[in-house]
Amino acid sequence: QVQLAESGGGLVQAGGSLRLGCAASGNIDSINAMVWYRQSPGKERELVASVNSGGSTNYADSVKGRFTISRENAWTTVYLQMNSLKPDDTAVYYCHAHIKRGPVVLSGPWGQGTQVTVSS
Repeated sequence: QVQLAESGGGLVQAGGSLRLGCAASGNIDSINAMVWYRQSPGKERELVASVNSGGSTNYADSVKGRFTISRENAWTTVYLQMNSLKPDDTAVYYCHAHIKRGPVVLSGPWGQGTQVTVSS
């Protein structure tokens, strides 16, 4: 099994930067992709950014050009560098793993979440 643990959240002023980390442990060779989501009060959880085993990345339109997702080799840690933060970026950020099971890719574990608060 895979376990995930986020870190790096906090309080920052608008225009500032934060880097979130998602440390993976366990059977990390089974990870096919990692995704950052966020959820703020009263809103649905939304995809922020993803990276797959081939290195391809994908971003929500709202964060393109400001956020960058990257990963260590062997999936030990996935980062989300967040620049030019806005109050609308305030949310709990979660990392989520997609797991390979033979030819099938399944939804895997979630981290516990880390709070990001951007003050105006």
